Amino acid sequence: MLATLVALAGLMLALGTTPARAQLKIEITGAGANQSPIAVVPFAGEDRIAQALTPVIIANLQRSGLFRMIDAQDVRPIPVQPADLRYADFSARGADSVVIGSASPLPDGRVEVRFRLMDVAKQSQLAGFSYMVSPAQLRLTAHRISDAIYERLTGDVGVFSTKITYVERQGNRFELKIADADGANAQTVLASSEPIISPKWSPDGTRLAYVSFERKKPIIYVQSLTNGSRTVLANFRGSNSAPAWSPDGNRLAVVLTRDGPSQVYLIDADGSNVQRLTKSSAIDTEPAFTPDGRFILFTSDRGGSPQIYRVPVSGGDPERLTFEGTYNVSPRPSPDGRSFTFVQRSGGRFNVAVQDFATRQVQVLTDTAVDESPSFAPNSRIILYATEVRGRGILAAVSSDGRVRQRLSAGSNDVREPAWGPLLKAQ
Repeated sequence: MLATLVALAGLMLALGTTPARAQLKIEITGAGANQSPIAVVPFAGEDRIAQALTPVIIANLQRSGLFRMIDAQDVRPIPVQPADLRYADFSARGADSVVIGSASPLPDGRVEVRFRLMDVAKQSQLAGFSYMVSPAQLRLTAHRISDAIYERLTGDVGVFSTKITYVERQGNRFELKIADADGANAQTVLASSEPIISPKWSPDGTRLAYVSFERKKPIIYVQSLTNGSRTVLANFRGSNSAPAWSPDGNRLAVVLTRDGPSQVYLIDADGSNVQRLTKSSAIDTEPAFTPDGRFILFTSDRGGSPQIYRVPVSGGDPERLTFEGTYNVSPRPSPDGRSFTFVQRSGGRFNVAVQDFATRQVQVLTDTAVDESPSFAPNSRIILYATEVRGRGILAAVSSDGRVRQRLSAGSNDVREPAWGPLLKAQ
């Protein structure tokens, strides 16, 4: 996975994507029900490399809301091997686990990074690895270490090394951007004087589908992140909008008005083989595939008010899924297939909610006023969305149980249309 992510990042830079002028800044509120106390000791030798690892690791673990950080910045001498650890000292500080490591510059310019996660009570190793990386890969390596810690201590998949995409607006300039999950290392994929909306990641993380108004009408494009090329996916008469990838990446669901009102269509990833899926006189929009590829969730006002429905990809009668309230839109299934997130209007407020497929139980997760575009993290534990603060769009995230919340802002710029990228498979 590390090699895949590094290669993708390097190709994006080589192909002319430009650094962002403003990184997203994160503010964390709330915490998980049971926080695991952990100490991260400064890595030996990281004062001699371009990117310190421990600040990134600490920030990642704090942002999850599942860890209580035990201060270990004053530990001397810095332990490198398990034999160097004075476990009693960490036990006295209240730590259940401790992270140690080292970063050693090599003659060829690379850096050898070693990391260990140790259980304080059992005085045994829980996880560890070593990598030889370039200086440009150090921050990504810190994310991978964070993932390893998270996975070993929670049993869930870590998503610190994934990426997000969003649209940032400054005046009349719109920029489609990609950044690390923590908002750092933002790169501009496309800049335009016309709106860009609805970016969606391909399942393999190498392409983005999005809608651009650069030709004064909504047209769906697919852009490669490995060579920078882009193609028109859908430019039919009327509106072309709301692309959503199938789990295998071979086709997309899109919304077209070429035959009348907005309806959901299926289209191959090369723009061929267009098939109409929904057939109603209402507005059907915002499609999203379920993880098993069998169904598509979508928003429709066919019942008199916007609600969420599910239809088999093979065709058939749609099934209504939401019944609480008169306005439920923007469905996105969780990657584990157990639930879906959406935006629900209640009392004039638009909030992110989640509904269990099996029980149909609904939980409203946010208390802001104007939420939109929810998107699950690949581990189904966090939902990224856009909201407004004093009339300015920012990104925010909330854990799927509503306990941990984050705000990601980009200075005075307006930020909207977020989507969380997939986990990338190791190669």
